[in-house]
Amino acid sequence: MSPRPADSGRPADSGSRRRPARLRLLTGALALTLMGALAACGSSDESGTQDSAAAKTSDGSFPAKVATKFGTVTVDEAPERVVALGWGDAEAALSLGVQPVGASDWLAFGGEGVGPWAKGLYDKSPQRIGTLEPEYEKIAALKPDLILDTKSSGDQTRYDTLSKIAPTVGVPKGGDQYKISWEKQTTMVAQALGRSDDGEKLIAETEKKFTDAAKAHPEFKDKTITLGSRTASAWGAYVRGTGRVDFVERLGFKNNPAVEAKAGSAFSVPVSEENLNLLDAGLTVMAPIGVTAKKISSDPLFKAVPSVKKGHSVVFDDQNISSAFAMDSVLSVDYALEHVVPLFAAALK
Repeated sequence: MSPRPADSGRPADSGSRRRPARLRLLTGALALTLMGALAACGSSDESGTQDSAAAKTSDGSFPAKVATKFGTVTVDEAPERVVALGWGDAEAALSLGVQPVGASDWLAFGGEGVGPWAKGLYDKSPQRIGTLEPEYEKIAALKPDLILDTKSSGDQTRYDTLSKIAPTVGVPKGGDQYKISWEKQTTMVAQALGRSDDGEKLIAETEKKFTDAAKAHPEFKDKTITLGSRTASAWGAYVRGTGRVDFVERLGFKNNPAVEAKAGSAFSVPVSEENLNLLDAGLTVMAPIGVTAKKISSDPLFKAVPSVKKGHSVVFDDQNISSAFAMDSVLSVDYALEHVVPLFAAALK
């Protein structure tokens, strides 16, 4: 089963101005078939141009430098036309008061291409850009002066193509196949936008919320957990290095060792129906992708998994909760903390 990026079961295709007056970190399925992607540009510099006032409130100094898998990217001047292509990159930019003129809608939200936790942060809807296969001509037509592709496949060809259009900040070293946390993503985007101080503040606020949640739920400490999903044709489970697993580990959980033993370079591993007991853990959490939650919860083989039989399981049946847990952006994790943590606690009683 190859990884896929959207909770909906399919990736979707889809201003930089206003700085929200108190950007509250609003209160993130699996993705079992993704990919395509590159990123980063730097001293190999190419610049872009203008429009809007996002850069005018930049709190940083330029040139700004961002370390990526492809080398150090240098952004010479405060960017004014940003295109956000990576998973969650648009929300990271919005959290810092910058409105992309173009963005990819990975979870098929429609509209502005972001989750409800980011509603109202755009003055003008961005041009939607493809996800796995972005339309390079459409991107070039937007005349970006910065392209964000930090949470992506890390593909060299994609990066090379994008970097010919504008300076491109791609995946960090070791961040191939979408393996980058919201924290690292926020740091890289903030650096590229010259807003490192704001990024650090957002990260600190969010980390405190994780710490508070973990303290409030000592029952999570060292409890094993499986984060899985089901599509119309396959089951799968996520491995360490992905946003979902990072999320639960911050709460004190340990990812299922049996799943980790099967980990490869992808962000998930396939689980056959004959081996569905691989999902067994102290807590089993499942997300439907392109199927209903009932398709999972009513499945006889799933119901026979020991943790499920004991009642220690959660199957997401609310699309917003599932998407927030999957998106793993600095904005969505706050929403996920508020809504997912109570579900975990209830399942462990």
